Amino acid sequence: MTAFDLMDPELMSDPFTGFSRMREQAPMVRGVFPGIDTPIWLVTRYDDVKTVLSDRRFVNNPANVPGPKAGNVREQAIRARGIPPEQAKYILDSILDADGDDHIRLRRLVSRTFTARRVAELRPRVEEITERLIDGFEDDDEIDLIERFAYPLPITVICELVGIPEEDRLKWREWGNALFSFAQGGLAAVLGEMVSYIQDLIVRRRAEPAGDLLTGLIRSQDEDGDRLSDTEMITMVLTLVLAGHETTAHLIGNGTAALLTHPGQLALLRSDPGLMPRAVHELMRWCGPIQGTRIRYAVEDLELDGMPVRRGEPVMAILVGANYDPREFDIPERLDITREPDGKRENHVGFGHGLHYCLGAALARQEGEVAFEALFRRFPDLSLAVEPKDLERTLMPASWRLTRLPLRLRAR
Repeated sequence: MTAFDLMDPELMSDPFTGFSRMREQAPMVRGVFPGIDTPIWLVTRYDDVKTVLSDRRFVNNPANVPGPKAGNVREQAIRARGIPPEQAKYILDSILDADGDDHIRLRRLVSRTFTARRVAELRPRVEEITERLIDGFEDDDEIDLIERFAYPLPITVICELVGIPEEDRLKWREWGNALFSFAQGGLAAVLGEMVSYIQDLIVRRRAEPAGDLLTGLIRSQDEDGDRLSDTEMITMVLTLVLAGHETTAHLIGNGTAALLTHPGQLALLRSDPGLMPRAVHELMRWCGPIQGTRIRYAVEDLELDGMPVRRGEPVMAILVGANYDPREFDIPERLDITREPDGKRENHVGFGHGLHYCLGAALARQEGEVAFEALFRRFPDLSLAVEPKDLERTLMPASWRLTRLPLRLRAR
């Protein structure tokens, strides 16, 4: 069976076509990363993706695979990027990598911050931040939306929630850019700076408690030291801040570009603002920023859609393959903001599925709704400042993100 290179520029520049071809070739195909010895099963069909994300026979941490030690693909990738083991633990041992009771324990510590009720209470503040950012470029003719809006909005929101002081937020964005890039140099130093910063912030919050999430984590640890280790607290802050702004920034960027290149859909949304929640779901399906999940590992020999998966083998669920699967979605390549999700929850898997369903999904959706509403209300003649084919994207495996989004704010 052919093994597909996940770093292939053609695949990264058009993952929608590439992963759709894989999906129709077989239920699973092999994928490889440079520097990683172990090939990965790529699961691309809708039902199979949901199975991998919800079936307890797949785990995130290879240490939870019974028997001989399974190879840790992410550990190999991090080692290939020059990050030493003493720092790698802050990336490898997060809530995103925990399974079962351990994952539930960590999730409970922060889940109250991201409930639907708590997120609804945050909406006025999200709207205030959004309007203030837009006020900042009212006098401009053109802007880069990624630089001026798509990043600043979610990083301000998540930093306020977690407890990162305002003067340090630009630094976090720079650190995040470095970690999410595939550049080889300086990553160990960047990660070291982030860990040191969080350690210092924990000391400051212990001395001066506030009404933020970090203070709550410290209080939880002090009241019951077995619930959260020092490493877990640092890793939690690191994960929440990075995951809490990177994906939302690119949802806003991708979604804005999609609506501007589909004027009929934008006109429909402007004529019926009540479609906004459904539109955000459709944008997350059609051009979501995360196109492949963290690696899962089979805990036993099993079959997936008639194909064998051996104990310990790594599996990646390809979200874009599932979200473009015609077995589930009618004309999936069509952007349609009137799509009716099945049941009470979305039927796309842009935010994942199962136990590891995105903790901040409600907040990300709300930020998207507020951002799109404000942008298209404040700038009725908003348009791309470059041709769609000239939009610059950062090519990353299983990711879809704009490097820049030049916009013209007013008609000429």
